[in-house]
Amino acid sequence: MKLLKIALVIAVMLVNLTLAQPSWADRPKFSKNPDYIEVTKTLDKLQKNAEGAIPEDVQRQIDELQFQKAAIESGVTWGQCRNETGETLAIYGPLGEKSKSSYDNQLYFLGNGQTTPDGWDCQGIYLPSDVKVAGLDNTGATSVQITDGTQLLVKKNSETSEWEFNVPSAKIVDSDKMNWFIPNVSQAFVDSRIPSTLTSAEND
Repeated sequence: MKLLKIALVIAVMLVNLTLAQPSWADRPKFSKNPDYIEVTKTLDKLQKNAEGAIPEDVQRQIDELQFQKAAIESGVTWGQCRNETGETLAIYGPLGEKSKSSYDNQLYFLGNGQTTPDGWDCQGIYLPSDVKVAGLDNTGATSVQITDGTQLLVKKNSETSEWEFNVPSAKIVDSDKMNWFIPNVSQAFVDSRIPSTLTSAEND
């Protein structure tokens, strides 16, 4: 009888270990995520250069980066974009299911005052040939990539007409290294497009 009980306990333990095994699997290491590395690097640089009283705009950038870092650490793998430019914004997002594009993503159009849905990965912004962004050395048509976990707000400065980003970690796309479609069109052309219907990832 004792042997039967011992055998039963061992059997239960083995079954339990077998079922619990997936929990031992390594979780994705966000520390190796290129976006996480970029955000951490930019944040460290800003904090190192901020001595004494931190200017309000720098503090806002630090706060945004800390939110991005926390979002990536929590497993967020998508970015979100909000358009407050007063114009239509061309943004990059995932390829549609029926897309035959040879590019890694595709262009969508975000109307003024609109925000991309939760779970829909806004990967970057297209900058037309006649648009300037404060703090970015962009000449001619180009694109800007944003990191995972970013909540990017794009607005227009009423005095300079330059676009402004609320995060400092956005970077110009290197077309030699990244397979993004970058047309050479004006903002007037983008404004002529009808805003896209974007569906949240949870509803796909």
